[in-house]
Amino acid sequence: MPQQHITMATRTIHNPDEPRHFMRLKPVPRRVRVLKGETVLADTHAAMRLTEIGRDIYDPVFYIPEEDVRDGLKPIAGKSTHCPLKGNASYFAGEGGEPLAWTYDRPFDATRSLKGLIAFFPEQVTVEETGREI
Repeated sequence: MPQQHITMATRTIHNPDEPRHFMRLKPVPRRVRVLKGETVLADTHAAMRLTEIGRDIYDPVFYIPEEDVRDGLKPIAGKSTHCPLKGNASYFAGEGGEPLAWTYDRPFDATRSLKGLIAFFPEQVTVEETGREI
């Protein structure tokens, strides 16, 4: 008997080749700031929170509109990865050259809402979510 795939989540985007791999992208109704030490890298009221389930339940990641990310990130030449759910990502380094962030600059059609958003490695930065819901 074939195995059935049941997803209890709604408004999710699924990997067409693996329906148990899915994500949900939701607006964050508060201010989000990203800091490296005392330096503010991003400040926005338009962040998105991505929750993903694949081989594991991954920690949520904040995605920030490019226009709300401060100057100082440098593209890392030749570094890219492929996600079977989201598409192809490119990476950015901070002043010290360490990888700090990524963007899905070549997302799939189903995840095109990620285009123009930048995510930061949570172990490299401090992310603050503050204020009342908008």
